[in-house]
Amino acid sequence: MIPEQIALTELERDALTEIVNIGVSRAASSLRKMIGEQVLLSVPSIEVVSHHRAARLISEREVADLIAVRQDFTGPFSGRALLIFPETNSLELVRAVTGGELSAAEVVEMEQEALAETGNVILNSCLATMANMLKRSLTMTIPEVLRGDGAKLFEVDEAGSEEGLVLFLYIDFAVRMRDIRGYIAMLMDIPSLATLKELLDEFIASVVGDDA
Repeated sequence: MIPEQIALTELERDALTEIVNIGVSRAASSLRKMIGEQVLLSVPSIEVVSHHRAARLISEREVADLIAVRQDFTGPFSGRALLIFPETNSLELVRAVTGGELSAAEVVEMEQEALAETGNVILNSCLATMANMLKRSLTMTIPEVLRGDGAKLFEVDEAGSEEGLVLFLYIDFAVRMRDIRGYIAMLMDIPSLATLKELLDEFIASVVGDDA
């Protein structure tokens, strides 16, 4: 059950989806420069869920092992950002990013580096855009590449005592005619989500004020 003080209203969810879509379109533009090919990215849905629910959502959709790029962020709201792919998709992404001319062994060898770089571009674009549009700034750590299932990535412990919630975003990628699906997740504690909700309300008020 999401506490009422941090449950997003429809308007807040729409505003956040719009902000994140601007962020991923900037990421797509950066990736296009990196790989010299059209990159399409979109975020069709955003949900605020518990860590357990996030792990379950991803395990219902993905049977393959998962690979993720993780970066922590700090500022007026803090947390941990993850860019998650099914492992099979991650190799497709590396092939796209590296031009598709590498042998299978070379792709595996370069996977870590290419994923960290791609994750850095996408997560930084999303978070920097969010911060910028909400008139705040965030600091991010360097990217780390992790492997594991949803429970590991979402830090679900057996006792079920994890604090905080997950902002869970499904993303569609199309790179070099390859369909690559993935997820962005932001693990945040309740005070950070409450701050984000307040900042979204300020953002909505400024936009409505401009339109009035």
